[in-house]
Amino acid sequence: MSGHEPVGRRTFVVGAGAALFAGGAMSEAQATVVDGPLPDFHPALKDELTFPLAWGRSPIRDFRAWRRAARAKVEELLVVDREERTAYDPEFGRGAQADSFTRELVTLSLTRYERVRGALLTPHGPGPFPAVLLLHDHGAKFDIGKEKLVRPWYDDTRLASAQAWADRYFSGRFVGDELARRGYVVLALDALGWSDRGPITYDQQQALASNLYNLGSSLAGLMAREDARAAAFLAGLDRVDRRRIAAVGFSMGAYRAWQTAALSDHIAAAASVGWMTGLKEMMVPGNNTLRGQSAYYMLHPGLVRHLDIPDVASIAAPRPMLFFNGALDPLFPAAGVRMAYDRLRAVWRSCHAEEALLLRTWPDLGHVFVDRMQDEVLRWLDAVLEPGPQQQPGPAVSPARA
Repeated sequence: MSGHEPVGRRTFVVGAGAALFAGGAMSEAQATVVDGPLPDFHPALKDELTFPLAWGRSPIRDFRAWRRAARAKVEELLVVDREERTAYDPEFGRGAQADSFTRELVTLSLTRYERVRGALLTPHGPGPFPAVLLLHDHGAKFDIGKEKLVRPWYDDTRLASAQAWADRYFSGRFVGDELARRGYVVLALDALGWSDRGPITYDQQQALASNLYNLGSSLAGLMAREDARAAAFLAGLDRVDRRRIAAVGFSMGAYRAWQTAALSDHIAAAASVGWMTGLKEMMVPGNNTLRGQSAYYMLHPGLVRHLDIPDVASIAAPRPMLFFNGALDPLFPAAGVRMAYDRLRAVWRSCHAEEALLLRTWPDLGHVFVDRMQDEVLRWLDAVLEPGPQQQPGPAVSPARA
C-alpha cells in the first residue's frame, strides 16, 4: 500500500462489505462511504425494500383486516411489551388559574417503571370537553419538553428557555395554552430524556438507545407505548369527551401524533406538522437522519421490511388526519413529502374518506409551526371534533394502488 494513506478500520469494514455484496475482490477503490456513515452499497439495500405489507401491496383485501394485521406488525416490532396494566394513579398538584382555563401538574404511571410529570390544562366550564394529547418536538434541546408547548408557570428558569423556543418556532405562542383557550383539555408529557426525565445531551442519545436494546427494550418503542397510554389516560378523565380526542405535534411531535393515531383507537383525529416523508427519500446523503443519535427515537428495527412511513400512518385511516410540511424544510426532501402525500391520499381515497385528509405544503416556510399554521390547525380541529358521532373505520374497500 506504498504511496497511499492507510485505510481506517471503519472505511475498511464498509468497503469490505461492498466488495462482498458485489461478489468481487476487495480493492481500495471500493473502500468508501458516502457522505459519512452511509454505506456505499445503500442503493442496493433500498432497492430491496418493497414494503410488502402496505395497503394495496398486501394480499389482504379487506381494509379492516389489513388495519389489524398492519397494527399487529408494528406492535410486534416496538419490542416493548404491549400489555401494560399498571394503574395510572394520578396525583394532581401545583395548579394555577389563567384567563379561561386552569393549569395543573399531574404525575402518573405511564409504565410500571417510572412516574412521569406532565402539564394538564382544563377550560373553565362544566365539560366534558374535547381534548388534545400535545406531543413535543426533539430539536436537540433537552432542558425543556412539555414546556415547549405549555407555558411553565411553575419554573421561571424553564419559562425563559421555553419562551425563546416558542419565539423561534411558534411565533411566540404556547400552543397548549392556545388550545385550552379554545376549549380543549390539553395534556403534555415529557418523553424520556427531556425536562423532568433528563436532560440528556445530544451525544448520549445513541448510548441510551443501545443500552435499552441491551436491556431488551427500545427507545422508540417506549415512546410509542407511552404516547398510546397517555391517550388512554386522557380518555378516562371525567372532564374529557372520550369521543373527541386528538393528537397534535410538531417535528418529532408530529411523528408521535400520527404514530399514536395508528396505534390507539382513543385518538379520533391527528394533526402532524413537520414530519412526514418516505423512508427511501429520507435516507439520502446529507440528511439529518444519517447522523444516528436523534434517529433512535423514531427507529423501530425491522419495520421497514414490511411498511413504509406513510403506510404506518395509514393505519389511522379513515379517521381525520392533517399533515403540514414546509417546502423549505431541510429535514424532509420535497420528493419524500410528495411521495408520502400521494400514498396517504390513495389510502384515504380507497376508504371513500378523502375529505377527512388534509395535506398541505407551505411554499414559503421551513421547519416551523408558526401562528398561521396553528390557526389553520385550530379551525380544522374545531370542525373535525365537533359534537356528534365520530367517524369509525368503514366497511371493506378496494385496496389502494400505489
